[in-house]
Amino acid sequence: MTATPDSAPTPVPASYLDTIAVYLRPRVLLVMFLGFSSGLPLALSGSTLQVWSAESGVDLKTIGFFTLVGTPYTLKFLWAPVVDAIDIPILSRLLGRRRGWLVFSQFLLMAAIVFLAFCDPAISPWQVAFGALLVATASATQDIVIDAFRVESLDKSEQAAGMASYVAAYRIGILASTVGILYLVAAFEIFGFAKTAAWNLGFIGMAALVLIGMATTIAATEPQQSKDAEAAHAAEKNSVTRVLQAAYHAFADFHARDAAIIVLLFVVFYKFCDAFAGAMTAAFVIKIGFSVVDYANIVKGVGLAATLIGGFAGGALAARYSMVTCLWLGALLQMASNLTFTWLALIGTNHWALVTAIIAENFAGAIGTVIFVAYLSALCQNPLHTATQFALLTALAAVGRTYLSASAGIVAEATGWPLFFAISALAAIPSLLLLAYLQQRGHFAYLGPKRVVRLDD
Repeated sequence: MTATPDSAPTPVPASYLDTIAVYLRPRVLLVMFLGFSSGLPLALSGSTLQVWSAESGVDLKTIGFFTLVGTPYTLKFLWAPVVDAIDIPILSRLLGRRRGWLVFSQFLLMAAIVFLAFCDPAISPWQVAFGALLVATASATQDIVIDAFRVESLDKSEQAAGMASYVAAYRIGILASTVGILYLVAAFEIFGFAKTAAWNLGFIGMAALVLIGMATTIAATEPQQSKDAEAAHAAEKNSVTRVLQAAYHAFADFHARDAAIIVLLFVVFYKFCDAFAGAMTAAFVIKIGFSVVDYANIVKGVGLAATLIGGFAGGALAARYSMVTCLWLGALLQMASNLTFTWLALIGTNHWALVTAIIAENFAGAIGTVIFVAYLSALCQNPLHTATQFALLTALAAVGRTYLSASAGIVAEATGWPLFFAISALAAIPSLLLLAYLQQRGHFAYLGPKRVVRLDD
């Protein structure tokens, strides 16, 4: 496999009006609404489930192990080639291969959320975990399809605007399934519903919001690249062969890279310190005495604002500085922001201290995320299997959030909150060592935006 540079001239920067107008293009707006659909279910099997469980009296160890329900986000690369190569009966014929998969995954997602709605953490926490696992599986499948749809629908001039719109709407989706559901549950309790019934109805409300993604999918048009792939499907009748070919070329591309194992380990560990602290943040806020309303207003409300500002800051940094410099900055900021929670744990229930800690954590985390996603995108340089490769990389990135963070509850219970968050900051050290090694090896010199990979060399 060889790489050849693209000698195309540097494009002229767009005017300010062109930069704004691109966000109003129909394809970009459709991607934005799909971002909401993608962000909506994540918290329902994560932080919102933590709050529900903590309020229901579930112990910290069990809450910590609930992070394992995120396993589908880690393993989604295993069935990403199936999404690339197989068509959904009837739906794919009516809507196209990408939109058919989207509607199918959204229907499964709605059903899974309704199932979870009728569970009770106080009575059967493991039934709740199973329901959350179903939600995560349907959500991970939807993410695979949305990633492919976004890449194939937008042309090069729309990709940056599409990603910015997608991320902003993704955060709004998370806000709806955190702050939104908490206010909804509180409203049901005011109207006389028992706590369990209020939570059940809140989750049903979240299931109804999946209809936004369905409506967006139906309103969209099938990407031209997807239509072109239908000819390849017709040429190769054997669906199993198509799946195996998609998987083989995606993995072979990575295997041929220099220091491939180190690169994949870096992908796993870069966001680990952020994920390890985040696995217990919701439980920490509730357990030290803040109310659910405090959690909604500060952790999710103020946190969202800090995240959006941090995202724009991360984009500005990525445009100005080299990728390796940005990765160093993002890693160090994430590490330092975890220590603000150690300070909060020592102070106690102080609202301004919580605001400060949440702003620091979300601002730093957003910078790290934007830069990290830019790095992952740079690794996916072959358009023949971008969706499968991106699924592989994001699945590996989720390892820290799921398996490695599953022990967070045990550590927190054994050490206490101040020491726990200090340990979470030290969890950044593996990624720093791997980053230094890759920089020394010259890894980042091969990640230019115009590199073209040819599998037939």
